[in-house]
Amino acid sequence: MTRKLTALMALLAPFCLAISSSAQQSSVVTHGPVVVQEYKHDTGPLLREIAPLLPEFSTPTEREIENFANPNQNWRTLSVPDAVLQTKENSPQASSPPTNLEFDGLGHGDLFFCNCEPPDNDGAPGINQYVQYINVSYAVYDKAGNRTLGPLSGNSFWSGFGGSCEADNSGDPIVRFDASAQRWVVSQFAINSTSPDFECVAVSQTADATGAYNRYAFSFNAFPDYPKMGVWPDAYYFTFNNFNIAGTAYLGANACAMERSKMLVGQTAKMVCFQQNPNQFGELPSDLDGPNPPPAGTPNFVMELDPSGNPNLALFKFHVDFGTPANSTFTGPTLIPVAPFTPLCNGFSRGRCVPQPGGTSDLLESLGDRLMYRLVYRNFGDHTTLLTTHSIAAGSSGGIRWYELRNPETSPTIFQSGTFAPDSKWRWMPAIAMDKNQNIAVGYTLSGSGTGQFPSLVYAGRIPGDPAGTLESEVVMKAGLGSQTGGGHRWGDYSSLTVDPADDCTFWFTEEYQKVNGGFDWSTAIGNFVFPGCTGSGTPAVSLSPATLNFKKEPIGQTTAPLTVTLTNIGSATLNISNVVATGDYAIFANTCGSTVSSGGNCAVSVTFTPTKKGARNGTLSFTDNAPGSPQTVPLKGTGQSITVSPASLNFGSVAVGNTSPPQTVTVSNVSTAPVSLTGIAFAGTAAGDYLITANTCGATLSGGSNCSVSVAFKPTNTKKRAAKLNIKNNGGPTASTTLTGTGT
Repeated sequence: MTRKLTALMALLAPFCLAISSSAQQSSVVTHGPVVVQEYKHDTGPLLREIAPLLPEFSTPTEREIENFANPNQNWRTLSVPDAVLQTKENSPQASSPPTNLEFDGLGHGDLFFCNCEPPDNDGAPGINQYVQYINVSYAVYDKAGNRTLGPLSGNSFWSGFGGSCEADNSGDPIVRFDASAQRWVVSQFAINSTSPDFECVAVSQTADATGAYNRYAFSFNAFPDYPKMGVWPDAYYFTFNNFNIAGTAYLGANACAMERSKMLVGQTAKMVCFQQNPNQFGELPSDLDGPNPPPAGTPNFVMELDPSGNPNLALFKFHVDFGTPANSTFTGPTLIPVAPFTPLCNGFSRGRCVPQPGGTSDLLESLGDRLMYRLVYRNFGDHTTLLTTHSIAAGSSGGIRWYELRNPETSPTIFQSGTFAPDSKWRWMPAIAMDKNQNIAVGYTLSGSGTGQFPSLVYAGRIPGDPAGTLESEVVMKAGLGSQTGGGHRWGDYSSLTVDPADDCTFWFTEEYQKVNGGFDWSTAIGNFVFPGCTGSGTPAVSLSPATLNFKKEPIGQTTAPLTVTLTNIGSATLNISNVVATGDYAIFANTCGSTVSSGGNCAVSVTFTPTKKGARNGTLSFTDNAPGSPQTVPLKGTGQSITVSPASLNFGSVAVGNTSPPQTVTVSNVSTAPVSLTGIAFAGTAAGDYLITANTCGATLSGGSNCSVSVAFKPTNTKKRAAKLNIKNNGGPTASTTLTGTGT
């Protein structure tokens, strides 16, 4: 949703007319990199402890009607022949796989109402859950379709966070499951009437979508419209269509990388952005699917339709360096020729031409001026793949154009492409994905002007053996029961097709539909399907959490309490474990990992630390198995110390200001067998001057296995609590300290 509508609409009409249809794309100019430090971050409460919205919750006052369209559509104005139009002669004989499961998501009459249009619906499966996130609300479901949390307002992800992210439930949401880290990543923008606007991002602390999240706000001195997210090993990549803060001038596409490694652990994070010129619009960041990461060092790919209007895909490469942001690069475009096309509803005001049944129904916007979310990336070992799709004119109706590109790292080429428009009905708002067996599916909306041809959720798919560039016959997942009316003209903005990380086979699709004729009363549906033969086989993949075990300093020869590493098989086949070993001064305390871990399953290994020498003591916990990257390791870090103190704290109680308490004694011990030099005995802290040493039997050296003592008294100089530390500095490891407390009266 957005408030910045009227001024922008006044801008767009003359802006579009001012650009000649024969204008050529100007040189791509990327300003930057621009480094944006986070505005704020924190850790939020457990989502499952936030009260769900009730059916009678207050209706939002904002109504999203207009969408910020591409202000520089240099598209061809005449229809062109479609060289990859699928025909009856080359179509596969098979039908796409049937729907396994279908259920209603959030929408009008489903314990939820959004005074907005459209829903901007997105969704993603995790290991055991499915999360649907739409304008102003979200819900969590189990994989049988049962709602287990919600609906909750979208900004409840930032409940208690403060500022615009908590107060402004603005929409344009995205939800992704970061499979390699076993985390959920959600975002929506927060739009104000004055600078700054914000992109609000939350990263879950576990694989449970109902748990706690590390929450971030990144500020913009521009309006970051139409945000899209891609999960990548080195960052969370975002693209925006930036307008000035008032929404009266288009500034250009903006590509940003957020510091994933810091956001996963709740640390301060930054964002590195490349602002481009106003010719660039509707870019998508590549989004990783499947258990295999891209080759090390692979940049994120960013793609858009060639703004010149020529039949090309424009591919950019985004390399981010958070350590030295000036080394970050945004290069391109590489123009990849594709079969000529005419964008759907080209030449119609705001791209409104998709029909529905009924004389009073809206002509719906196609969003044919851009590629549709997501730009999917997969690594199959012998090749890598990018998938994308958009809506184009197909004769007198609308069709789905889709592409499979190969090897974008080196020489990106179109491996296959096609236009799916098997009859005179209209197909648009597509989303594309691929499973581990290289089966492709496209989900979209199907509509027409004929009786009963209400907008419906439909998908079509193909297997590798089908003729290149073709899809099998389509399947209606959810038939619409009404048309949208009221003059809003909006539909979808984007749909969502994702592949389940638990089996890398099951496709999940969500999109909107109408239960009855009306406006601002849409519903959504969620469903899944799987291609025959995509079960059982596949590749295991290991995720380890946490990435490092950090033990506190420990006396030589003594053993810490155990710390635990959780292994999760995020791949699509059984993980076979042959060995688990801890090295260095570390030992396995407990191990629930047997010889196998099923797809989506997990196990735990607990480790203890017993230092044998002073100083930093490093080791590893290694898992040897049949997954890529074996053995997988977790660094183990701890510090051994020769000198210990007892007790760890002294409390002197209440003492009148200026008086001296009875002394208390700290015993200093050398737990090693070698002599240790005591290099300093001193007080530290805000009230260090309120304590004094009354006796000291410790010399310059303390022999192995021996001890000495230091007596301390409290002489307060002020009232209230007075805190300090007695520090025993030494060359046998880190400083040993006793905490001192007392209260002056």
